[in-house]
Amino acid sequence: MPLPATPLDRAQTRKPSAGLIGRFLDWRNDLISKPSFQAWAARTPIVRQFAKRDGEKLYDLLAGFVYSQTLLASVECGLLEALKDGPRDVDELAARCDLPIARMRQLCQAASSVGLLSVAGDASYRLGRLGAAFLGVPGLDDMVRHHKVFYRDIADPLPVLKGEAETELSQFWPYVFGGSERQPDVARAYSDLMATSQVLVAEETLRAFAFDGASHVMDVGGGNGAFLAAVANRHPGLGLTLFDLPDVAAEAQERFDAMALKAEAVGGSFREDALPQGADVISLVRVCYDHNDDTVEQLLASVHGALPKGGRIVISEPMSGGAQPTRPGDAYFGFYTRAMTTGRPRSLSEHGAALERSGFKSVTHLKTARPFITSVIVAQK
Repeated sequence: MPLPATPLDRAQTRKPSAGLIGRFLDWRNDLISKPSFQAWAARTPIVRQFAKRDGEKLYDLLAGFVYSQTLLASVECGLLEALKDGPRDVDELAARCDLPIARMRQLCQAASSVGLLSVAGDASYRLGRLGAAFLGVPGLDDMVRHHKVFYRDIADPLPVLKGEAETELSQFWPYVFGGSERQPDVARAYSDLMATSQVLVAEETLRAFAFDGASHVMDVGGGNGAFLAAVANRHPGLGLTLFDLPDVAAEAQERFDAMALKAEAVGGSFREDALPQGADVISLVRVCYDHNDDTVEQLLASVHGALPKGGRIVISEPMSGGAQPTRPGDAYFGFYTRAMTTGRPRSLSEHGAALERSGFKSVTHLKTARPFITSVIVAQK
């Protein structure tokens, strides 16, 4: 039975795809998008399994925010910690989490549905595999709490994409706009979150890049020194320099001194100041994606100028999948940087092209075990 005509004829407005595969995908999508086909697929054996799978995925996209809020509620009331040592009854959990028993059961059921908990009996629950894994990731609870700001910013996403929204994240990360003066509470919040979020990033980076042949490492935009501390722990004897905004560098120096770590923290802005000389490896850990293209090009040129011949640059951060988009790189960090109102995740090829324009050669992608946390690129002067 022919479908009714629409105001805009698809065949006239859609750009035809080139190649056999492209034409097949266009035909497939046109077929699947018809309500009549969806109704047929839902009642047809074999095909309805695919329809059910797609329907479940669409439902998860629709309900994903609620799943995230289930995690947030579990973290904020201490539910996962309460189950760390084994199963507990609902009434005991309710007293510990300060929730009515019926609401505690509701949260436990929701957390069990997403794998954070599992049912241990008629009125008791234990950690699920995901809940146990959550407790094993240092600082992840701080990231979950921080996401309340992100959630508020993208509650209405189109104004954010259009650049018309006033976002909280742009105030939380004011350094990306080049300012060097920040309120102490903002500076502390920034440094603390950077420290907790750097733990897994440092693990992945150091697993991918061994610092072979290096004598001195400078971490630009290094926050309170969490990454350099991890480098020192893995590779004692390396010279270490951190470069960041003055108030952040001062906190990093306090951290180094308390750890009896021989490292120097230098305050300055890479937008305005020359980078210190002397390092043969310069790392940019979760820095480039915070900034717009012109700032990144300027930074790469500065890094190139600060390195000796044969020196290496290490870029470690979540990246776009390019022609094969990824949920962490393109969806999550794409929207996160939009809420920051600056920066963007870049693909491996985009990073490589920018490095080559800045004079670097031998651009190499080092695979990481968890690319959803970070990817690593190394290039040589």
